[in-house]
Amino acid sequence: MPENQDQNLQKLLAMALDRSVKGRETLARTIGSLFSNEEKALSELERALMTDILGKLISDVEILVRKALSDELSSANTVPHELILMLANDEIEVARPILMDSPIIEDEDLVDIIKTRTHQHQLSIAMRNDISSEVSDALINTGHKDVIKTLLENHSAEITTLTLEYLSEQSRRIDDFQEPLINRRDLPLYLAERMYWWVSAALRSHILRNFPVDIQDLDNRIQSGVHKLIDRDRLTAPQEKPATALARKLNKDKKLTTAALVQSLRQGEIELFEAMFCEMSGFRLDGLRKALYKTKGEGVAILCLAMGIPKQMFATIFLLSRKGHPEGQTTDPRDLSRAMLIYDKVSVDDAKLIADSWRMDPSYQNAVSKLSSPPDVQKITGGAQATS
Repeated sequence: MPENQDQNLQKLLAMALDRSVKGRETLARTIGSLFSNEEKALSELERALMTDILGKLISDVEILVRKALSDELSSANTVPHELILMLANDEIEVARPILMDSPIIEDEDLVDIIKTRTHQHQLSIAMRNDISSEVSDALINTGHKDVIKTLLENHSAEITTLTLEYLSEQSRRIDDFQEPLINRRDLPLYLAERMYWWVSAALRSHILRNFPVDIQDLDNRIQSGVHKLIDRDRLTAPQEKPATALARKLNKDKKLTTAALVQSLRQGEIELFEAMFCEMSGFRLDGLRKALYKTKGEGVAILCLAMGIPKQMFATIFLLSRKGHPEGQTTDPRDLSRAMLIYDKVSVDDAKLIADSWRMDPSYQNAVSKLSSPPDVQKITGGAQATS
């Protein structure tokens, strides 16, 4: 055995015989310093002896000493795994630095600690950098709201899409999950959209219960705000389609007219027609197509009447849009007659109200309808939903 190594061991053994608090503290700090000093290569005998001494020492020293040792070893890469595990299972004051920072502790260890140790141990693990999805799932399975919230706020934690779906659904009833979920960079866009809509629906119900407001104006403002949020989140969305860009430019240049709308149909430019109609009406594409093509003529009549499109042009739009639609819509003469009758009989104000209810985003309508609201709110909102 080299002379220096023998001297080190003799020194450690001599220190171990000192059972005073000060002696124990000196020994713990000395061994911790040796373990954390990566420039000093320890022999297998030294490592084994120090681990054995510390293993016997840990339960025998003041918690402040054990905490000092834990602080010393929390970032070290050369500490024996069994020693780190012993500290990680200690009281939380000792365990916290290890649970939050130690590179030695493994996922399996963390999962076991989550299952067997205290709430505070779980919180410390939730703040750890680069948590795996396995550890994240174990933390979520505790069911502790503050642990889950802390995990969600830890943007370095890996959380599977399936787990994010579960948590986004849970956030319907647990408000604390909402903001940290929305702020996560790994939250899929479809979940962000879903959350925006039902959180907005919950806000809508609260406002209707507590304030005398114009429901239609409230819905319009909520939808406008959510669409802005969704558009903000579409970081990887495809570029705007040429037809949409052209319709937007025509509108900006004040050249988006009913005549231009009809002309696009005559030329067979159905995509441009739809983009122009969306720009003129304020509809989103899916809602517009539903109103135009999924009804027996009443949809076109209501939209044209609400937009102030003359009767003759309305009839032209009805026939050409059916003829040119990609799904090959067939025109039943009775549909045109029914549409003309609706155009004549329905007032402009009623047509605008109906169009507004159709314009409401389907995701928002669905969120409102699913929300458990008091009977008075359901009564207030029921009519507009039924119209759609």
